[in-house]
Amino acid sequence: MKFSEMNQDSWAELQLYLDTCLVPFTAMSGKQSPVEATEALERLRDFLDTVEIPFKGRIMTYPAYHYASSQMSMTLNTLSTELKASGFKYVVIMSADGSFVEMDIPAADLLLSQKDLAGQLEEGTIARHVGECIRDLWKR
Repeated sequence: MKFSEMNQDSWAELQLYLDTCLVPFTAMSGKQSPVEATEALERLRDFLDTVEIPFKGRIMTYPAYHYASSQMSMTLNTLSTELKASGFKYVVIMSADGSFVEMDIPAADLLLSQKDLAGQLEEGTIARHVGECIRDLWKR
């Protein structure tokens, strides 16, 4: 479910079920042309679909954080802390093009990078792996 689909009444009713916040991270530098930016957003959308579609009803997708910076770990960690303080039990950050390899974001419960996973898994297995990671998160 997207944040924009929620109103105050429905949030009060559904907050118990929507315990996981999904934060899309585009990881753009600002050097992308409009065409490249569009392609980056499309890759992110497709990667998010691997979570949003099968887990609809338990995950709330928040607005994307589009640009990377030298303070990205701290920024995403602070954001994760604030989202948990607002009532989410879990925070998942997903990126199609960004990498979390050198980031330290302890407040996030799960970091999923399609770019990182592509180097570790066979091409057709990423969506299944992502689903397993989400289910494992909820079992903790």
